[in-house]
Amino acid sequence: MRRLEPFFPGVAPAQWRQLEAMAALHREWNARLNLVSSKDEAALEWHHYAPCLAASHFFRPAPGARVIDIGTGGGFPGLVLAVLFPRAEFVLSDSIGKKIAAVADIISRLSLRNATVRNVRVETLPGAGFDFATGRAVASLDKFLPLARSLLRKGAASEDGMENGVLYWQGGPLADEEARLGFAPAKVLDMEVLLQDARFQEKHLLHYPLSVLARLPRLGGSPVQGRGRR
Repeated sequence: MRRLEPFFPGVAPAQWRQLEAMAALHREWNARLNLVSSKDEAALEWHHYAPCLAASHFFRPAPGARVIDIGTGGGFPGLVLAVLFPRAEFVLSDSIGKKIAAVADIISRLSLRNATVRNVRVETLPGAGFDFATGRAVASLDKFLPLARSLLRKGAASEDGMENGVLYWQGGPLADEEARLGFAPAKVLDMEVLLQDARFQEKHLLHYPLSVLARLPRLGGSPVQGRGRR
């Protein structure tokens, strides 16, 4: 984790210790279940934790804000966000039962009281109960955003004034996504610039406010579920 610390000065020492313990549990589980690819495991913290920690530069959910992590897979970004923002509530959802079981075990062993799991397709969840929805390379944005919007409620849920909506970790040419959608995100964080590493070229953290998402149809695209690991 020490390589990450200079990039995220707002993360407290106690949170770094939690993240170190979390990484050990991810590696323990990865020996039994493919939460991240084997080629990524040696650089787990840099390849998977660092992009999730970028949220510390991006927003501060208000106390009591409800966040759903759609297609969480091995718990990214939801587990990391739960450590960063202990006063917000996180629901980590995925349709793959084995991965959700692993994430639930990590939550229990770290005593993360602000995180729970749901082994469901998010299409089946009741709508309008969350302030933010997150996803990390789960599906194309034209499929992901209409589904995420159906789970959101109106309201200000960020201490820094950010409108509630969707936070999405996206890879690939951003202009292509904007062309498909017909509009741009309200806020963009460039991972390559933040982390000073060409490996993160064309990887971004995006914010789509609920007011912008109103342009989308209520539901759209094929079912969204976790992928093999991003």
